[in-house]
Amino acid sequence: MIPVIDLFAGPGGLNEGFSRLGEDGNSPVFETVGSFEMESSACSTLRLRSAFRRLKRAPEGVPQDYYRFIRGEMSWEAFEANPRVARALKEARNEVHQIELGVNREESDVKISEALHENGVSALTEPWVLIGGPPCQAYSLAGRSRRANDAEFEKDKKHFLYREYLHIIATFAPPVFVMENVKGLLSSTNSGERMFDMIKSDLEHPTPELEYEIHSLTVDADLDRLKPTDYIIRAEEYGVPQKRHRVILLGIRKGFFTDNLRVGKLEKREVVRLRDAIGGMPRLRSGISPARLDNPADWEAIRSEMTSAFGDVDRPTRASDALDRGSRSVEAPVAPSLDATYNAWITDSRVRAVIQHEARSHMVEDLKRYWFAAARAEMDAVSPKLRHFPPALQPNHKNASSESRPFEDRFRVQVWDKPSTTVVSHIAKDGHYYIHPDADQMRSLTVREAARLQSFPDNYFFMGNRTQQYHQVGNAVPPLLANQIAQVVARLFVS
Repeated sequence: MIPVIDLFAGPGGLNEGFSRLGEDGNSPVFETVGSFEMESSACSTLRLRSAFRRLKRAPEGVPQDYYRFIRGEMSWEAFEANPRVARALKEARNEVHQIELGVNREESDVKISEALHENGVSALTEPWVLIGGPPCQAYSLAGRSRRANDAEFEKDKKHFLYREYLHIIATFAPPVFVMENVKGLLSSTNSGERMFDMIKSDLEHPTPELEYEIHSLTVDADLDRLKPTDYIIRAEEYGVPQKRHRVILLGIRKGFFTDNLRVGKLEKREVVRLRDAIGGMPRLRSGISPARLDNPADWEAIRSEMTSAFGDVDRPTRASDALDRGSRSVEAPVAPSLDATYNAWITDSRVRAVIQHEARSHMVEDLKRYWFAAARAEMDAVSPKLRHFPPALQPNHKNASSESRPFEDRFRVQVWDKPSTTVVSHIAKDGHYYIHPDADQMRSLTVREAARLQSFPDNYFFMGNRTQQYHQVGNAVPPLLANQIAQVVARLFVS
C-alpha cells in the first residue's frame, strides 16, 4: 500500500477518500500513516475512524461492538474494553497527532519522519502521498468580508499557514501532493500580491533543488496554459450532492515519474440531488428555544398557525403526523438513494439506524420563518430572498429593512431537486442557511443530513458535542470527491 500523510486533516474527508480506494474489494491502495490536526474533537473522530479502518481490513472484519457504540447502545468504556478494539485504537493513537502545525516544526517533522520510515519510505525513490488543506479563513470571501476594515488582517498568520505545508514538502519531497483550499484563494491578495500566484510559485520551487509541476484535475492543457480558474473543482459535477467549489492542486515532483507521464482527469458524473441524499431520512420536528418552552403541542400549534396564516402559499399538504426530534440513533427505515453510485458509497446495512440525526432548537419567530421559506421554496423551486417574506416575518434588524439588504439570503432553504449549497463550518452556529425543504418539519439540517451532503458514509461517526460535530462536517473535503482524486493519483504510480 502507498503511505499517505494527512495535514490539517479535520475529521478526515480527504483521508477517507484515499483510504477507501480498493478497500471494499479487500485491495486497499493507500494507507494513512500519519494525520495531523489541532482540534481535539476532530482528532477523536480521526482516531475512531482509523480504528474502524484497521478493524475492517482485518480478517475478522468490524466487530458488532462498533455498531453498538455508534448507535449509543454501548458506552465508550465498554467499547474500548473489547480487545480487538483496544489494539486498533492503540495503533490509531500512534497515527493521529493533535498538533498545531507551525507551532513546533521539530515535533511534527519527527513524527512525519518516523511514520514514513516505519512504513518503508526511506529514500526519495519510494512512493508516498501528502494530502491536506491549510485553514482557509484568510482566503474565504466571508472571512475577508468580516475583516474588511481590519488593518491587522494582512498580518494574520492564517494567510501563511500554507508555508507549513510548503515546509513539509521542502523537507520530505513527496512524489505527489494534493492541496485543497477555498475558491476565494483566487481573488485573495496580500500586500498587493495575489495569494494564489504566490502559493503556486512557492509550491513549484520549494527549494532550489526541488521542483514540482502543478496540475489541474479537471482541465487537460499544457501547464503553462492553465488559468487559476482551471484548478477549481465543482463537487456537484462529480456525484457529490452539494455545490462545493474548491481549488485543488495536484503537485508532481519532477524526476520521480517518466517524462511522458500522462496525468488523468476527473470524469464527470450524474448530478445527485438533495432529494437523493436525504429524501428518505426519518422526518423530525425541531425543538423550541428556550428549552423550557419546548413541547410537541406548542410546536404543532406554531405549524398550524403558519398553515392558517399563509394558506395562499400554493404547496402540497401532508398529513399532520406526530414527529419527534430524533436522537443519536433513530430506529427507522431509510429509503435508498435513487443514485446507485452514491447509494453504494454511503450505505452500510450493519448500521441498522440513522445515527446523529437530531433536530436543533430554534426561536419561535425563526421556526415561523423556516416554515414560510420552505413552503415558498417548494412552490418556486428556489429559496426565497428576505424581501419575499411578509412583514410579520421580517427580522427586527436594521439590515433587514435597509435598501442594500446585505442579508438577503439570511434564511436559505435547501431545494429538493438540486444539489445543496456549500456546507461550511458556520452550520455549527445556526441553521438559517440550511433550512430543511419540508416545511412541515420546520427545522434546519441535522448532523447526519449535513454529513450525507458532504458524502460521508453512514457508518462515519463524529466525536464531540453536536456543535463540534457540525463544525467538523463543514470543514471537510467530501470523501466521495477525494476518492475520485485518489483514483487519479493511484494511476500515476502504476502507469
